[in-house]
Amino acid sequence: MWRVSGVQRLRLTRRQAARLCSSNPAEPSSSSSSSRPHAEKQRRRRAREEAILSGPHNGAADKAVKWSEKQRVLYPAQTPPGTKKDTTLPFLPSYSPDYVESSWYEWWEEEGFFSPQQHEQLPHAVDQTFSLCIPPPNVTGTLHLGHAMTVAVEDALVRWRRMQGYRVLWVPGCDHAGIATQTVVERRLLMETGKRRKDFTREEFLQEVWKWKNNKGAEIYQQLRKLGASLDWTRTCFTMDPGFNRAVNEAFIRLCDSGLIYRSEGLVNWSCALESAISDIEVDSQELSGQTMLSVPGYDSQVEFGTMITFAYPIEGHDSEMAVSTTRPETMLGDVAVVVHPDDPRYQALHGKQCRHPFTSRLLPIITDPLVDMEVGTGAVKVTPAHDHTDFQLSQRHSLPRITVIGGDGRMTPSCGQWLEGVKRFEARQLVVDALVEKRLFRGKKSHAMTLPVCSRSGDIIEPLLKKQWFVRCGEMAKKAVQAVEDGQLQIIPHFYTKTWKNWLSNLSDWCISRQLWWGHQIPAYQLELPNSTNSLEEQWVWGHSEDEARQRAAVKYGVKPESLTLTRDPDVLDTWFSSALFPFAMLGWPAQTTDLQQFYPNSILETGSDLIFFWVARMVMLGTELTGRLPFKQVLFHSLVRDKYGRKMSKSLGNVIDPLDVIHGVSLERLQEKVMEGNLDSRERLVAMEAQRKDFPKGIPQCGTDALRFALCLQKIQGEDICLSISEVLSCRHFCNKMWQTLRFTLGVLGDNTTVESLEKISPVSSMDRWMCSRLYSTVLQCEQAFEAYELHAVTSALYFFWVHNLCDVYMEYVKPVLVKQDGRAVAHADAQSRCVAASVLYHCVSVSLALLAPFMPFITEELWQRLQAFRPPAAAAAHTSLCLQSYPCSLQLAHWHFPEEERDFLLIQEVIRVARSLRAQCGLTKEKPVMWALCSPSQAQILQRFSSAAETLGRTSHLHIYCPDSPTSAQSTPPPEGSLIGVVDLTCQLHLHIQGGVNVDKQIAQLSQRRDKLVSKLEEILRRIQSPDYLTKVPAHIRQQMDSKVAALQQELTITEDQLKVLTSQ
Repeated sequence: MWRVSGVQRLRLTRRQAARLCSSNPAEPSSSSSSSRPHAEKQRRRRAREEAILSGPHNGAADKAVKWSEKQRVLYPAQTPPGTKKDTTLPFLPSYSPDYVESSWYEWWEEEGFFSPQQHEQLPHAVDQTFSLCIPPPNVTGTLHLGHAMTVAVEDALVRWRRMQGYRVLWVPGCDHAGIATQTVVERRLLMETGKRRKDFTREEFLQEVWKWKNNKGAEIYQQLRKLGASLDWTRTCFTMDPGFNRAVNEAFIRLCDSGLIYRSEGLVNWSCALESAISDIEVDSQELSGQTMLSVPGYDSQVEFGTMITFAYPIEGHDSEMAVSTTRPETMLGDVAVVVHPDDPRYQALHGKQCRHPFTSRLLPIITDPLVDMEVGTGAVKVTPAHDHTDFQLSQRHSLPRITVIGGDGRMTPSCGQWLEGVKRFEARQLVVDALVEKRLFRGKKSHAMTLPVCSRSGDIIEPLLKKQWFVRCGEMAKKAVQAVEDGQLQIIPHFYTKTWKNWLSNLSDWCISRQLWWGHQIPAYQLELPNSTNSLEEQWVWGHSEDEARQRAAVKYGVKPESLTLTRDPDVLDTWFSSALFPFAMLGWPAQTTDLQQFYPNSILETGSDLIFFWVARMVMLGTELTGRLPFKQVLFHSLVRDKYGRKMSKSLGNVIDPLDVIHGVSLERLQEKVMEGNLDSRERLVAMEAQRKDFPKGIPQCGTDALRFALCLQKIQGEDICLSISEVLSCRHFCNKMWQTLRFTLGVLGDNTTVESLEKISPVSSMDRWMCSRLYSTVLQCEQAFEAYELHAVTSALYFFWVHNLCDVYMEYVKPVLVKQDGRAVAHADAQSRCVAASVLYHCVSVSLALLAPFMPFITEELWQRLQAFRPPAAAAAHTSLCLQSYPCSLQLAHWHFPEEERDFLLIQEVIRVARSLRAQCGLTKEKPVMWALCSPSQAQILQRFSSAAETLGRTSHLHIYCPDSPTSAQSTPPPEGSLIGVVDLTCQLHLHIQGGVNVDKQIAQLSQRRDKLVSKLEEILRRIQSPDYLTKVPAHIRQQMDSKVAALQQELTITEDQLKVLTSQ
């Protein structure tokens, strides 16, 4: 295992090593899941830590989240849990998460809105099913932002499908997390009672674990509710529930019967602190650059690692020796051979000779193998099959014995001799070196870079140990999993993960599923003692749901009476990942053919983090296909990992985990620091974590609310690189919530003035602005449809944010305010009653449809605002369902009559005109005045400006916009702009002119124009450098070159105009 890296062990070429290790019964190395070397990962991690520790504190604080405490307003009405909230209370002046998010979830849950049975009551129901499971969080802790990402993405998909009329099932659950849970409970019991696990009986200890689980599991479920997850709580599934336990036993029994599970002796990753085998995912690789002192559980003093010891073996019958090297001299007691390359000229005469072990007097054969690298070290390699993965394979090739010299408790075994028996392995290390020195066989010690495997649960150094364990044959199942993707039966999203999928499964080793724990699914296998059996070395095993079933199976198999058999159950439990791999069908009642299983299996999709592709997803596909005959799901959607702002993966071991509830409710810096102190971090990690918090959150984390957190998470591009989420992004989404709130305040104020709202089908917008707004709504709905189908949630949320803020609020509402808002008892506008009615109806439907579009992402605020809007629902509209979450999701087909592509295209010019008009006003310091302006443009642009004249004047804040076309035959009828006007460039054929009135600060205008000229020159030079580069014509596509040419022409024109204006002003 880890000694092969950089140590003089068996040196193999990459291809040879892969071929040799393919039959290894141990689990696949987690290093295969990363293309970046461990050393590079370690270097980057240290660099990030140094950046945190060494960066200037004040400078970092300047970039920290800037916020002020908002007034917290609670919902005042007494609302019994499960009853509907009263939305007739006065509308608050501003958004408050506490007020908005109160009571809604309890009502949704009580009404059964999240149950698939609700489907039958939907008027828009379709005969389609959408089912999935939540990746069950470990019962060991609380949720973090990574879990919040999973919830935000999955709940958006679930709510979207439910609103589309699908029959939806989303099953909640928790994983028992065998090693993690047992470790936590053991620590708690030791702290509270002073007792260790083995001071209890197995039954007593399991009772304590169940007490702890019932408390912790409820906490996780409350977090999920707080995040707004629309899970069907009536189907909650825990991986240690009786029904799930039966499914696990059934799976084990079926796989044993088919020969896919077998018992064998093999090397496993062993944690001496836990006294259990562990999976690769629970092994961390720690890179050492050389000699390093580390703390190890169970040792009072630090232990030295990162050194290589060289010693000599005397050759029997010769006055010579063979030098070998190792980073673990304590294992030399288990050496059984020395191997050299058959063509190495240095050892030709020694083939078939033997070395004498200095401590056991055992003779070690000198064997040859072509896989030895002659160029590395001395070319002679010691072989320790019982404590090294590569050596174990070598022992199989050469029929070598395997001698275990380190026991499961981390102490040396009796085979080492009395002088070492019972000594801790790392204390034995120095005793062995001292003995070699005494025997004059020590040849040196040097610093050596190496990779050290560390147990993520206990911090212990992993020991490869030879154990009889249960293994799953993965070869054929892995082939089927690869074929399912290649045939298109299983779709992996994003597609680039298919290569990773194939590479990993194509080189998959058998899977060790035995764990030496008490908490978990005890293996349903029994060791059998036959009557009058004489072979005590050969193990006989039988399996069954109970001891009686196993006894009956054994009696039939061996033709003996059941009562004559002695059965002893295997005390080990199954790897947690084995039971987790059954989740998609065990949660539905498998192996029983339940209605849920028939209706919702296979699941529609699995959505999870990309880090679980091997350890959970692949195993679900393999076991699901094998046990049910069908793939467990049709699609797999991987989202990227959530990292902190420094690019570090959020991890309890780094102290950078953020509790989503702290973002929802807000938290002080002091409390954040307390949480770090409560964790199990070493001194450096604690220092780094607390310094990062001080820099990032000098005033703590502001209250953002659930909707803002969910929306911020779904704004990230999940199908790509890892996500570095900052709290400032979440805070911006809270500001968006307030924007929504203020929009409804305005809308309700308008609708409250006895305004009649027409139904969506009846509205026929006449004015150009109404048509533009309706068409923008249609286009946004279409964008959402297409992006949802592609699972590109960031595209959905970005489109909705842009529509609400930049189309609805910044443009349309500002335009219609003079039409709809009354002053002195009448509407301040030239609009008639019909225009006001249409504008109010368009505003109502834009808000109502937008709330429905946003509902999957922001369930609380959209429900609150939608409920308040229902009082103004058009009389002719179809009866609305009691909750927004069961409304029909907006469909582009319903809005097809609102599609006006010409208005959307033409309004792009108007937006540019408005931008330039505001810029000209700002240059002249006209903050309140509404000046007259002239538009010098082409005939086609003049037509657009005339159609949108009221919008250009209202939004550009001008009293009048004259339109002048020099090339038009009717230009004589219009007034040209006055000489000496300030000019703003819209595009190549359109300019705005603002006549400079007396009293304007000329010096200020000259300074602004000079600054503008300098910027234009800089931009122009930058583009010209690109255009003039040697490979521009060959590498840049034609359409891009055309765009660049147009940009250069526009910049040159604007620069000319700016310089002309400066000449006019400076001449005054």
